[in-house]
Amino acid sequence: MSDVERSAISQFSTLGVVGPERLPREVVDLLTLALRRGATDILLAVDRPPSVRLSAALTSVEELTPPDPDAIARLAHTLLGEGGIAELERHRDRDFAFEVTGLARFRGSFYYQRGGLALALRLLPASIPSLEELGLPPVVAQLASLPRGLILVTGPTGSGKSTALAAIIDLINVTHAKHIMTIEDPVEYVHADKLSRVEQREVGRDTPSFSRALRSVFRQSPDVVLVGEMRDVETIQTVLSLAETGHFTLATLHTSSCANTIHRIIDVFPEDRQLQIRAQLALSLEAVVSLALLPRVGGGLALATEVMIGTAAVRAMIRDGRAHQIYSSIQAGQQVGMRTMNSSLAGLLRRRQITREDAEARSPDVKELRQLLAS
Repeated sequence: MSDVERSAISQFSTLGVVGPERLPREVVDLLTLALRRGATDILLAVDRPPSVRLSAALTSVEELTPPDPDAIARLAHTLLGEGGIAELERHRDRDFAFEVTGLARFRGSFYYQRGGLALALRLLPASIPSLEELGLPPVVAQLASLPRGLILVTGPTGSGKSTALAAIIDLINVTHAKHIMTIEDPVEYVHADKLSRVEQREVGRDTPSFSRALRSVFRQSPDVVLVGEMRDVETIQTVLSLAETGHFTLATLHTSSCANTIHRIIDVFPEDRQLQIRAQLALSLEAVVSLALLPRVGGGLALATEVMIGTAAVRAMIRDGRAHQIYSSIQAGQQVGMRTMNSSLAGLLRRRQITREDAEARSPDVKELRQLLAS
């Protein structure tokens, strides 16, 4: 390992567990209030009232004192440590995860805005929810039993990708004796060994980068590999190679539909490599699960999903550059567990879990959604 890489790991070192007594009192009060109200996100900035996100809506918490610059600076030093602070000052933002003893686990991001420090926190469930509790369709549990191949979980930021992946890993962990390796930035859910052996590598703390960890994972005897995010060409290529060489591989992308996911993967490569990548993807891709979270009637969030299964027809479309035809295959593939986003939205509407306004705002084709509801 080079000196640069050793330095990167040192700079990214994060604190995993912190007692509430080490945090400013006003921060503990805010975290407690957010948990009590069932918030999903917390926003903090200097000299502004904190905000919490409830059922996708942002609400200001006027009853709590806005943090001053010293309070946020102390919080950053407590949560990031010296190495993390150095990285924050260098890049002006820093992602991390931590647990407050007796409260909850959080994913966070410190960043600068208007010249001052700000913090965004995502509350993570105290325990890893099951696929059923999340509202994922039964076919996802079947996919978790595959011995090899690539599963992609996609969706915009805040759509539940990390939680869905954690639930899949947990299901494998309790049902199979596998060597599971995860590469994450940061580690959000901590997995204890059950039937499987689970090893979690955090970018920065345990490895300087996704690409470095992926280059070495072939020599670490994994059965299952989870890649927190496919951020660049090298990572995507290595993920495809992992799946192609007999590993069960899980990864995420910030795409809004199954067809868009295929286009995104192909399009990041130079044109002279796209034929080869289409062939690799067609061979290894087992499924794409696209997620969307919508406000639930009565409070909370409801999960809508689009599922594409790697049938022979879908593989041929990927291989031949006909990804624009994939949606038709998803529409016709209900018998093998496929579903469109619109069919999922229609189901939530029929069960009165979401409003029509929210469903149409998320729908990729409002006319089709209305036709489904009328049929």
